[in-house]
Amino acid sequence: MTPAARQSAAIAILDRWIAGQAAEAALTQWGRASRFAGSGDREAVRDLVFRAVRQRRSAAALGGGEDGRALLLGLARMDGAMPEGWTGERHAPAPLTPAEAALFDQPVPELPRGVALDCPDWLLPAFDAALGDDADAVLAQMRDRAPVFVRVNIAQAPVASVQAELTAQGIAAQPHPLAVTALEITENARRLRNTEAFSEGRIEMQDAASQAVALQFAAEAPAGTQVLDYCAGGGGKALALAAQGLVVSAHDADPRRMRDIPVRAGRAGAAVRVLDGAPKGGWTAIFADAPCSGSGSWRRAPEAKWAFTAERLQALTRIQDEILAHCARLTAPGGVLGYATCSMLRAENEDRVTDFLAAHPGWRCTGSRRLSPLDGGDGFFLAILRRD
Repeated sequence: MTPAARQSAAIAILDRWIAGQAAEAALTQWGRASRFAGSGDREAVRDLVFRAVRQRRSAAALGGGEDGRALLLGLARMDGAMPEGWTGERHAPAPLTPAEAALFDQPVPELPRGVALDCPDWLLPAFDAALGDDADAVLAQMRDRAPVFVRVNIAQAPVASVQAELTAQGIAAQPHPLAVTALEITENARRLRNTEAFSEGRIEMQDAASQAVALQFAAEAPAGTQVLDYCAGGGGKALALAAQGLVVSAHDADPRRMRDIPVRAGRAGAAVRVLDGAPKGGWTAIFADAPCSGSGSWRRAPEAKWAFTAERLQALTRIQDEILAHCARLTAPGGVLGYATCSMLRAENEDRVTDFLAAHPGWRCTGSRRLSPLDGGDGFFLAILRRD
């Protein structure tokens, strides 16, 4: 495919997304109908689509509209280059109209803050309150794709040997300071799932900040401790905790989310038990990675940023309070409860801990940690809560 044909495909996919179809589903639909597209074409189209989704506000402002064509024109203006090959022939987009061509004769204007940072206006005060002077720098990073990380399963192999193994297969990897188990993949990340390191359980895909949070919680419990992962989901943190020598039981409100855990745990040689029903009390250690806005990971799931609402935030904070209260009842005296989110909003983090402590005498917070993309990974929050 020519560059112009790739852009034409991206325009069509973005139009489906704007009409309400999930971007991933629109990409899959295009891929199935475009058998002529090679792997390089598919990667290029995917990158174009998700860049446009991340930068939707600024691209629309610069491209003069809200459809897929305008978004790509806006990205071209950001890059300082008029689109080439837009002839309408051989799958290329139609030629620029006079009005579209005139956009490129004008200097790129200074955009309003929320537009320039591709952030919904109603969330700007929340990011300012949470991030202070770092807010603009963090939001600017959120406009770009996230780095790729793997977690080395140190129960199976040392980090250095896995790094060397990946390098020998043409996958560039380097340690990351956020977590001793983390390798950042800087070249050929798409090869990872075809490696023996992945199929044999020496690596798992996991963001470095997520690894850091799991490691910090694991340090609160001696090896061999029985830990309840209360909101286990796909099991990424359960596996990370098990690799630190903890004996993990996984629970989730929707058991279907845990369907891959047995296979992943078997591959990693990890002690993770999936609970059949609701857990009973008496746990020495509970880890609750609560449902949240996901604002710390919007680089990876950028559609969520545009779908998020104030009403959804209020609903989530109620759910988070319920989870904290329920986990408190399940925690044994002297036990530890780790409350985590992949959010950067105070309403989901510090405010929830403050309200929890006010409502639960006999509990104290012994430490908390906030991470943002400026630290190298996703945004995360962790509070360590102890029952007296």
